[in-house]
Amino acid sequence: MSKDRYIEAKQKWAAKQKARGVTARSAPSADRLPPGQKLTAGFPVLDLGVQPEIAHADWTLALDGLVEKPTALDWAQFHALPQVEDVSDFHCVTTWSKYDCRWGGVAFTTLYELAQPKPEARFVYFTSYDGYSTNLPLAACLDDDVLIATSFEGAPVSREHGGPARVIVPKLYAWKGAKFVKAVTFLAEDKLGFWEVRGYSNTADPWTEDRYA
Repeated sequence: MSKDRYIEAKQKWAAKQKARGVTARSAPSADRLPPGQKLTAGFPVLDLGVQPEIAHADWTLALDGLVEKPTALDWAQFHALPQVEDVSDFHCVTTWSKYDCRWGGVAFTTLYELAQPKPEARFVYFTSYDGYSTNLPLAACLDDDVLIATSFEGAPVSREHGGPARVIVPKLYAWKGAKFVKAVTFLAEDKLGFWEVRGYSNTADPWTEDRYA
């Protein structure tokens, strides 16, 4: 499926869900499995139909925008930063969830400390090597389970799942975790990302089924 056809299909799917009256809940669910989700033992692959092949020698991660110390990390510099491992659940807006995913990489808080965002920075905009983008409030990125992951279950993150590096934001639907990430930009004002401008929720809370704008 081409990138354009994939995007069209996803937009139609979102429109059908909205037409069915699928709206955000007024109160969050307390269950581990968010409402409307089904547990899977597999790990389905969803992307823009583009899986760029990025050699470690060519990969960089930019930390820019409203920061005191704009930085561009190459692969070796990224791995010289403190590494963490975190186990979390993964929730896709297309209604599947996977429990106990073990990710390894660099905590977002480490990158925050490295770049030193200015006081007016309140949002983060992620961009990727495949043309993808997504956005988050800075406060949401500072949870202790948010990271730039380079390993999954003890092995390098595969290309189909966003390697060599992808963002993991466990508390939100997974489209907020950009695959193939290449830049983290700190902003004063919110800037909608790829799916957010195409009808998806800007807040993406699985426990209130906040799927669509």
